[in-house]
Amino acid sequence: MKSEYQVADLVPHSGQMSLLTEITGYGDDWLTAQVTINENSIFADARGVPSWVGLEYLAQAIGAFAGLQERLKGEAPKLGFLLGTRKYICSKDYFVQGDQLVLKVIRNMQAENGLSAFECHLQGSDVTASASLNVFQPEDGEQFLKDASE
Repeated sequence: MKSEYQVADLVPHSGQMSLLTEITGYGDDWLTAQVTINENSIFADARGVPSWVGLEYLAQAIGAFAGLQERLKGEAPKLGFLLGTRKYICSKDYFVQGDQLVLKVIRNMQAENGLSAFECHLQGSDVTASASLNVFQPEDGEQFLKDASE
């Protein structure tokens, strides 16, 4: 199903740090999104965007999934945290200008305490990447950050 929400409605990033171009579909445990690489892409250099940025694209797709789950309950998106990744493998060193990257994140596990695990895939015309990402979404992200800084 295509999302009626825009990226800004789901992901609490703003300005240049909002990296997704659009949300293209979703289901109970998955979301697809797209990123278009262009000359204004943050992190771009003369060769394009380094492929390690694909991790952030995938993390923001997970953020969009979580934000969509909150919106469907009539609530605002919550702050979440990328805890780690396993086996990020990308077939290229750079995403080049004009690349249309399709992202798919699939929730494999969600615990009561806010921990989740996702299987993630990124695909373009001549690039593929995959990873497993672990994320944490506390009930109150602002309070969590405050408590962590004390």
